[in-house]
Amino acid sequence: MTAVPSAHTPDPRAGGPARPGPAAHAALSATARATVTAGFWAERRRVNAEVSIPQGPERLAEAGNLENFRLAAARATEGFQGGYPFQDSDLHKWLEAAAWQLGDPGTDADSRDELAKHISEFAELLAGAQEDSGYLNTYYQVAKPEVPHFSELRWGHELYSAGHLIQAAVAHHRTTGRTELLDVAVRLADHIDESFGPEGSGRPHDSIDGHPEIETALVELARETGESRYTELAGYFVDRHGGALSHHTQQGHGRPGYFQDHLPVREATAVTGHAVRQLYLLAGAADVATETGEPELREAVERLWAEMVARQTYLTGGVGAHHSDEGFGHPYELPADRSYCETCAAIASVQFSWRLALLTGEARYSDLIERTLYNGVLCGVSLSGDRYLYDNPLHVRDGYADQEGETPRRVPWFRCACCPPNLMRLLSSLPHYLATASADGGELQVHQYATGTVAAPLAGGEAALRVETDYPRQGRIALTVTATGQDPWALALRVPHWSADTWSVTVNGAAPSADEVALADGWLRLTRAWAEGDTVLLDLDLAPRFTLADPRVDAVRGCAAIERGPLVYCVEGLDQPRLAPGEGLDDLVVDPTAGLGTVERPQLLGGVTAVTATARRRPRPDATRAAPWWPYRPATAGTPDPAGEPVTLTAVPYYAWANRENCAMRVWLPVGE
Repeated sequence: MTAVPSAHTPDPRAGGPARPGPAAHAALSATARATVTAGFWAERRRVNAEVSIPQGPERLAEAGNLENFRLAAARATEGFQGGYPFQDSDLHKWLEAAAWQLGDPGTDADSRDELAKHISEFAELLAGAQEDSGYLNTYYQVAKPEVPHFSELRWGHELYSAGHLIQAAVAHHRTTGRTELLDVAVRLADHIDESFGPEGSGRPHDSIDGHPEIETALVELARETGESRYTELAGYFVDRHGGALSHHTQQGHGRPGYFQDHLPVREATAVTGHAVRQLYLLAGAADVATETGEPELREAVERLWAEMVARQTYLTGGVGAHHSDEGFGHPYELPADRSYCETCAAIASVQFSWRLALLTGEARYSDLIERTLYNGVLCGVSLSGDRYLYDNPLHVRDGYADQEGETPRRVPWFRCACCPPNLMRLLSSLPHYLATASADGGELQVHQYATGTVAAPLAGGEAALRVETDYPRQGRIALTVTATGQDPWALALRVPHWSADTWSVTVNGAAPSADEVALADGWLRLTRAWAEGDTVLLDLDLAPRFTLADPRVDAVRGCAAIERGPLVYCVEGLDQPRLAPGEGLDDLVVDPTAGLGTVERPQLLGGVTAVTATARRRPRPDATRAAPWWPYRPATAGTPDPAGEPVTLTAVPYYAWANRENCAMRVWLPVGE
């Protein structure tokens, strides 16, 4: 069994969920540290820390997750609760969330003690449930003990659940130096390493799990322990996609694309199948490429990201158009009213994009992260932190009715509860996505803007900043140098694509000289010999704007959306003027030529900047129909012009929808026919 590092003083340069190794082929280093102390993200993270995470143990107990581990520890073979083979992963994700929160310097002592107590209790529970071989999965230990381990790989989720346990253990070790959870994870990883390998390796299984996750987890375990064979095993799993499940003697299936098993990763030309599976696989492939430097694998993950963004991504950053398989649709198949946009898929997109940002240093990946965080991710949890959305539509019609397993209403928990603890772990680890340093130590990059601190070890010494901003409500970001070496270094600030032509910057109150400033590929670089007290003011353009989709997105052709800064907006029925009986949001046509306004609403939805737009009612073309009972009309009948007095629409940030009463909602607004 691999020895794990002994307990140590927590490393302030821990690097968060993804920390490329010292020999990695990454453009950026995850050695920067950041804190979030006030403003938008501080409030969302406060709610996560004070409401969401503390409720986790109770929810997991109610759902039977904890009891399943107690049963496994007692070597029981009946009584499994919940029914899903992947239920263990809900606890593992909560443990990861708790570990990151435990390591956050803003966590108070009482909360820290409570988190540490729960983690210790659950780590002991996991250790007791683990078999002598290292195997751990309560579904197969309690509910199906007669089934040989790893014999139901298509749907069994054994390696998927193991991956989440490994990530939780790495997070706990990075934030505390303690090994009780890491000991369990290493024993499990070693068992997997002894069980899987290519034909001729002498290992009993030559296949993959039907749900990727083990790949990225194994690479991170290698980074944490220094044991390179875990990266090699992750590479094996990545390489094995492309017929592993189809050829498995007990697991043949007819939908290889759903499992990303239709082609080897390097040969794939499009993202396909189950969205979370696809993005977890690509995150793992990006990790492997980062550690090995293999050009073909790197080219593949960059290509697939670009294809996903260009043809398969919603305005919110959400992905997944199909409810039937929680999956990607055809190119440009992005229906607003039937968008699936699973919360977990948005989180997986952030994880994949972050690994590409580290690998390449390109700002576009952090641009997508910002969009996805503010819109596709944050909409998944209520402002109160205790109710969740599993899927996230962009259009809910007047008078909608819930369908089984699908609802645009927030609920306290899910029978399939993958999303809530996933949200918890992302929000608790969020500071680790804010800043990096270049691999050569000559540059400090700020990827996301939040009030707090940023620091990193550079080649010329420690560099540190104080960041002050009311972003995304206001567009000014003030950065003050609080520590620096004597050598010049570059401060790289990401300029979002929506403000690429409308930004301004000053250094100590004056425009920087031409040889000090450069804008390229989304990075504004300021290079100089810095001094403590130097102040940079970056102003981004937060004027509200109308946005149109690619015309090949048929579902929203003839519609426009409202955005302001990184925020996508929506209109909810309860904010709009009263319409005639039977009329609703779908009867309004927005006028993009009339411009947009803003109204500060500090008491609305936790404090938002509302955007106002001008609209008119769209007459119902009953008189031009071929028959009064038939909803279609001859094209020769023409299109009635919008009628009546203009009405003012009020739009609110999409992340805050469905936090009041249930009502209609639209992101894409008709502009005419």
